[in-house]
Amino acid sequence: MARIVVIGSGMGAMAAAARLAVAGHRVVVYERGRAHGGGVGRFARDGFRFDTGPGLLHLPAVYRDLFVKTGKQTLEQSVELGQVDPASRHLFTDGTDVRLPNASRAGVLQALDGAFGAGAGERWSDLVNRAREVWDATRRPLLEEPLRADWRVLGRDPYPAAPVRRGRLGGLFGRGGADGPPTLAGVARRELKDPRAVALLESHALAHGLDPRSAPAAATVLPYIEQTFGTWYVRGGMRVLADALHERCRQRKVEFHFGAEVTGIVEKDGRAAGVELADGTVAEADAVVSGIDPALLPPLLGGQAPWREGDVRPEPGAGGGTPGRLTVLLALRGARPEDAVHRTVVHAPDREAELAAVFGDGHGRREPCPHPTVTVLRPDDPTVRPDEEHEAVTLTAVVAPHGPVDWTDGTAAEQDAQRLITAAEAAIPGLRDRMLWHEVRTPADTEAETGARGGAAPGPVLAGADGAFLRPANVTRLPGLYLAGGWAHPGGGLAHAGMSGALVAGLIVKGEDWRGSQ
Repeated sequence: MARIVVIGSGMGAMAAAARLAVAGHRVVVYERGRAHGGGVGRFARDGFRFDTGPGLLHLPAVYRDLFVKTGKQTLEQSVELGQVDPASRHLFTDGTDVRLPNASRAGVLQALDGAFGAGAGERWSDLVNRAREVWDATRRPLLEEPLRADWRVLGRDPYPAAPVRRGRLGGLFGRGGADGPPTLAGVARRELKDPRAVALLESHALAHGLDPRSAPAAATVLPYIEQTFGTWYVRGGMRVLADALHERCRQRKVEFHFGAEVTGIVEKDGRAAGVELADGTVAEADAVVSGIDPALLPPLLGGQAPWREGDVRPEPGAGGGTPGRLTVLLALRGARPEDAVHRTVVHAPDREAELAAVFGDGHGRREPCPHPTVTVLRPDDPTVRPDEEHEAVTLTAVVAPHGPVDWTDGTAAEQDAQRLITAAEAAIPGLRDRMLWHEVRTPADTEAETGARGGAAPGPVLAGADGAFLRPANVTRLPGLYLAGGWAHPGGGLAHAGMSGALVAGLIVKGEDWRGSQ
């Protein structure tokens, strides 16, 4: 039995902890905050309950595997999980209203033809078919295996250009064409034609905090994943999933300490040997799993970076420059209409202005976007509202992180929140008349609660762009120190965090030459 210390209690850290405990190790988690879950938080008031992090789940198989392999109760026995159908509704400024069914390629094709005109569905379907090649080529090296030493092969974009050349990993990478590697925005314009279809594709990248103008064409895998494996909701919200994972850890005898800040990683004989806490105590360990942003580790390592020579490493300021989320929690009077859609995306009328506001205009300036893309979540879930005569609604927009924008300015934050509410009126007629109260949560709040630099929300890893969208490997330069969570391989999001925990557990249990699940 080895002694394992885990820093942080986010989803990736807890996924690793549960798997390591089942393997027979003694696992102790030190969390500087007051609760588990990291960015998967909850706000409750007057009988209303809201997720303050992700509101939907994709690739639920990741958590099905985790629960099957760490206890007797399956995921579905631990939480009430259901598909969201339609998966999404999209509203455009010209009045176009399209509802996309959940996990139905034929249904999506038909819906797009009906909304955008004949041929739109087929063009979208062709693009998703090419995205499937991206998925087939990158699923194992990006999601199921530790990051390889020859990771630079993943820097070449696997999105196939015509004519399609088939083959495995090496044959699919590097088809940028004469004009260089394609971006998601370029692919959207070239292959989808209709500006509404372009906006639909780009919104998948924006939702993950990715700029479609610079994201590689491989980002087409994001709508492929959603369309193929479905969109899911946990009754009670995603916080219920975090609670279930925490309880699974406790059942496996994982020990949690909250309000316990790690201030140093102890080295002995050239390897990680424990952690030092803010109160001066030292917790000895045979291995340390860090679930925090690796860029925050140098002060814990005597000023040394955690990655090895030649490893992927974040660009200076990368975490702090990643977009965050502006969230408005709405308590509404009146029952949720029966025909209400769980998720509606209200598209911005000027995408270029929005992207300049979120990612900068090329000169470092970020001006508020008067009409951002807003995601409206209206779960049909009686457990998140006080009774049937009220409704809990969450509005979210991707925004610049805290730092480039001062999100502690309450007046400015409220002005931006009002912009979200105005946009959401397209999805909820009479919204302002129904409002009892609203709560605004900014990237500054996220930073204060989770420690994420700038309140950033990490996106999933992608192939292409010379590796700019990869994350540091789970193995570090210091033997016995491992990285889990959204800022490590394979990136952010609920599913990817669960995958990072599985990879770290595999490396510790089976050795650092382990190549992943078969």
